[in-house]
Amino acid sequence: MQKKLSEHNLSGALILYSRDVFYYTDTAQPSYLVVLPDDYRLFIRSGYDFACNEVFIDKEKMEEERRLDNIFKKIFRDLAHGACRIGTELDIVTAEQFGQFKKTFLNCEFVNISPIILEQRKTKDPSEIEKIRKACDAIHRGHEAVLTVLREGLTELELAGAVENAHRLAGHEGIFFIRQPDFFMSRGPISSGENLFKISGVVYTVTGVGLSPAVPAGPSRKKIVKGDLVMVDIPVMVEGYHADQTRTYCLGKTSESAMAMYGDLKAIADHLIDHMKPGMKCSDIYRMAAERAQELGREGQFQNFGRGKRSRLIGHGIGLELNEPPIPSEYDHSTVENNYVIALDMHMLDESVGVVKLEDIILISEGRNEILTKSPRNLFEL
Repeated sequence: MQKKLSEHNLSGALILYSRDVFYYTDTAQPSYLVVLPDDYRLFIRSGYDFACNEVFIDKEKMEEERRLDNIFKKIFRDLAHGACRIGTELDIVTAEQFGQFKKTFLNCEFVNISPIILEQRKTKDPSEIEKIRKACDAIHRGHEAVLTVLREGLTELELAGAVENAHRLAGHEGIFFIRQPDFFMSRGPISSGENLFKISGVVYTVTGVGLSPAVPAGPSRKKIVKGDLVMVDIPVMVEGYHADQTRTYCLGKTSESAMAMYGDLKAIADHLIDHMKPGMKCSDIYRMAAERAQELGREGQFQNFGRGKRSRLIGHGIGLELNEPPIPSEYDHSTVENNYVIALDMHMLDESVGVVKLEDIILISEGRNEILTKSPRNLFEL
């Protein structure tokens, strides 16, 4: 980060979003992390004793302080006599907070530093990958719960409760993070039967309908009946890092057409896993998926939302946030590199057949890409 400040002609950075502070320090206690080209300081607003036991940074660089004006006096006042440019997370900071920044940090220009932070976070080090593996272990416990409890007459909500309970007992911290103001969703999408075709605008995927219009995504009180396809897409977070997985189930015998559609969906995913490599553009990965769908005669069903709507996105980066760059899509022309972790998230929808979905977490490697999610990748008949 210090190197990036110099490259972008920034006097310093004021970082306050909990996921970013956690990334650089290993504490999520309410804090301001100030980074200068040749120094840094962590100002703990609350929970100082917790933070002292959590951080990997030099404890001499920490102090209790919640007042922005004191931070300005201690760090930035001398810099403000010149051209003082401060990087902060303008995609996270509220208008009220920004107004306070401008009022307190006199003669300072604020610049959005989130793109620099997110670019750094794309590459996962071995400790981060290990935490994602732990999260994948936890999400697999949810899959095992589905195999145990799914039966006729069970509601989507009851199924979700069993999955969420298994996740929690396996170490899921009970929350997930998405870098988006006013984002709302249940603990994750579950949907079955006719609800699979009802796709809310809350999340750009198969959503479920939720319990009420207040949160129109996730499980409902619909009872699952014989012949229903069932989709479970509930993420987890373990030790700050997320896992995201979708599996499709059928209560009873799956129709031949639905099973064939799922087979082609898996074939597309396998093709991407085998051929994605460092240096490839995200948009090229999307194009490769679309071309494979066309070769299989599935361009109509692939990433179809019905009523003429279609997703041009086939996944997302994952780590400290559930959805983070890079975004394999028609629109993201950035490249994937070694030790990026991507959730490949794809579905097929055919109004006469049903909806099937498959999502796995992939570690991009110079040699061979690795599937980090643990659950078998077939369509399960129960």
